[in-house]
Amino acid sequence: DTELKEWKERGPGIVKILRHKQSGKLRLLMRREQVLKICANHYINPEMTLKPNAGSDKSYVWHALDYADEMPKPEQLAIRFKTPEEALNFKQKFEDAQKLSREMTVVISQSHQSDRRPSETPSVDRKST
Repeated sequence: DTELKEWKERGPGIVKILRHKQSGKLRLLMRREQVLKICANHYINPEMTLKPNAGSDKSYVWHALDYADEMPKPEQLAIRFKTPEEALNFKQKFEDAQKLSREMTVVISQSHQSDRRPSETPSVDRKST
């Protein structure tokens, strides 16, 4: 909670990194165990910084525009794992998603540049049949 400067426990659950079939956008989605309520839901972008939380090798923290409560809200999120190996695996997958997101952004911006025509481009004459 940003007003009280304290962490809001969202509980244990399963975290997934999902890729949209059409847009290719990547998001992190976490649902709480048993009740399956969404407790984290945000896009993964290259600007995010994943840092160890309080120097722990089992926990990471980052900032995101989270949609878990349906309305977007800037949040500082933390995740903790049972083992350092699980945490390292999450970090690698998160960074892989960021890399894919970065590559997708570059491809999209390049395709937009190639779609533009300079104003000096002469018009093409077409023969009528």
